[in-house]
Amino acid sequence: MTHPLLPPFSRIDAIQKVRLAEDAWNSRSPEKVSLAYTPDSRWRNRSSFIRGRAEIVEFLTNKWKREIEYRLIKQLWAYHNNRIAVRFAYEWRNTAGQWTRSYGNENWEFDGEGLMAARHASINDLPIDESERLFHWPLGRRPDDHPSLSDLGL
Repeated sequence: MTHPLLPPFSRIDAIQKVRLAEDAWNSRSPEKVSLAYTPDSRWRNRSSFIRGRAEIVEFLTNKWKREIEYRLIKQLWAYHNNRIAVRFAYEWRNTAGQWTRSYGNENWEFDGEGLMAARHASINDLPIDESERLFHWPLGRRPDDHPSLSDLGL
């Protein structure tokens, strides 16, 4: 990358920003993920309201204890100036072995340093059979040649 991903975003910048976020979340490292957000970042995640990096780390730590074998795909939906909208899907199983595909949309707002100051996420869960899973790469970063949400018909 020859320049930092700062607003106002170009289409290429927005696509890169989305992929970097996906990669961070697929690391399942709450501390790593939290560094992409402002120290006082505001989240609405489903019905949870989160403020600041410490709460982000706590939220994600608990999330990934419940959502085992988490694999996520994000896709750019729209962008303008310092805002990006994405759609996403992720698959995970609970401790009882039930697989779920979670679908959602996020609206992101960035500060002048390129850190996310606000994140608004709406998410729905669909229980699936293990045979219906579509995300099979090894845990961690999604391979570059893996189909996108659009390619998968999601």
